[in-house]
Amino acid sequence: MATTDIRRRLSWLIGARLLISTTLLGWAMLMQVRAPGVETGPFYLLIAATYGLSILYGVSLRLAERRRWLVDVQLACDALNISAFIALTGGVSSYFSSLYFLPIIAAGSLQFRRGALTVALFSAVMYVGLVVLQYQQILLVPVWMHATGEPPALRVAIDVFAFFAVAFLAGSLAEGVRTAGVRLERASTEIANLQALNEHVINSLASGLITTDYDGRVITFNHAAEQITGHGSGEAVGRNVSEVLQLPSGFVASLEADLDDAGLRRVDYAYHTGQATMIDMGLSATHLVTPSGPAGFLFNFQDVTKVKKLERDARIQHRLAAVGEMAAGIAHEIRNPLASISGSIQILRKDIEVNAEQGQLMDIVLRESERLNGIIRSFLAYARPQRFAIARLDLGRIIRDAALLLRNSGDLGEGHVIDVDLPPVEVWYEADEGQIRQIIWNLATNGIRAMPEGGHLRLSVAEEAGVGPSPVADGHVVITVEDEGVGIPPDELDNIFQPFHGSFAKGSGLGLAIVHRIVSDYHGEIQVTSRPGAGTKVRVRLPGTVSAV
Repeated sequence: MATTDIRRRLSWLIGARLLISTTLLGWAMLMQVRAPGVETGPFYLLIAATYGLSILYGVSLRLAERRRWLVDVQLACDALNISAFIALTGGVSSYFSSLYFLPIIAAGSLQFRRGALTVALFSAVMYVGLVVLQYQQILLVPVWMHATGEPPALRVAIDVFAFFAVAFLAGSLAEGVRTAGVRLERASTEIANLQALNEHVINSLASGLITTDYDGRVITFNHAAEQITGHGSGEAVGRNVSEVLQLPSGFVASLEADLDDAGLRRVDYAYHTGQATMIDMGLSATHLVTPSGPAGFLFNFQDVTKVKKLERDARIQHRLAAVGEMAAGIAHEIRNPLASISGSIQILRKDIEVNAEQGQLMDIVLRESERLNGIIRSFLAYARPQRFAIARLDLGRIIRDAALLLRNSGDLGEGHVIDVDLPPVEVWYEADEGQIRQIIWNLATNGIRAMPEGGHLRLSVAEEAGVGPSPVADGHVVITVEDEGVGIPPDELDNIFQPFHGSFAKGSGLGLAIVHRIVSDYHGEIQVTSRPGAGTKVRVRLPGTVSAV
């Protein structure tokens, strides 16, 4: 039995003892009023002793919690007091022999069956001894009560039997209550553990989980839902799920009818988070089923922005691969006739005397032939990248060389400014130098062309340490090209790496496609952020060995 439970039961016992003593005190005073000649002094003495012992028990309550034998002492003193009271009220003829039941029941509550039978045995010994002393006239007992008519031996036997019967019954009930309490405590602990496990499992899910009633009011809101939506659990519970999840209009209203047929409904839509950003949300809804039947709806959702991006990248890769195969075949079919045409025109111009108009037409043919040849070279560079000539190179030096070439190129206007942001030390990377130069040049020339009225073009390179066991070896290099140009509309961002998607007058339309192809071959990634009218920022992350000297 727990210490706090023992203290509580002892407190109840002390209170009951004081209540009974007060009742007996009132009874003694009533007897004195009705029979003035009756000697009631011994009663007052017993009652005073009971009050005094109760106060002593209350003071030693904490001590009794640690020394359980003090509980037995209290119950034995109660039996002694009752024996004295019975001796003063007629002994075997007293009507108060049933008072022995009180310490017996208290012993059963505190010490269970063993304690109840012990106190019953002690009470029986005291009672039988009292009767023996009474009939041997060793103890003179005043007979204030009328005898009941039963033979004294039978009366004593019935009382003793009742003592043990009450002891057994009280002890058994106390044992049953204790066993039931232990089982209840164990069951409560198991239920609490299951609830905690259930909460841990739900909060450990990587996907958001929301349950609602049939009116769409949120009941539960797990940790992943808080992270995805930006709403706290306290803020979301009780609100309509359509507001919390920004669901399409009428989605919840049509759920019950739709789920009866399919059992599950899925929707993908754009969600605006609390950080003023937009994510792609993938959501599934189904019935919330309980043992008593459906009780509402369950919404399971995830941030599928990265998944959607991977799908878009896969589609782009597929299209680029198809175009690459086609480009390789077309390039070979066109290049040889084109070379023959260009060579023939050059020979004819030398051998034949032509007028000004004919010369101008021949120049157009030669110029367009050269332009077509440049497109074919770009086709071949895209379709069949040159074999890697891997070498250890300083990316900072390549950035500086590209900036120098741009400052002296014909595309640069008076309002253009080329800024270079490099770390104070060299950034070494193992790659094909020609391909790295092509990445930087294609992105930089696109940035210049995006600023026809001038502006700042910023070229930079930086290191990103990894999070693995070797942060340097697992890191990335990031090449950034940022302009202040016209920007790219959001609906065109997914298509900028497709061949011939260029929007500038100059160029073949393959520059960004070639960049994408090279970066993909290095297992890197390209991140493009742009706002129309505010410029574009392109970050090329290349994985591999990074070292700074």
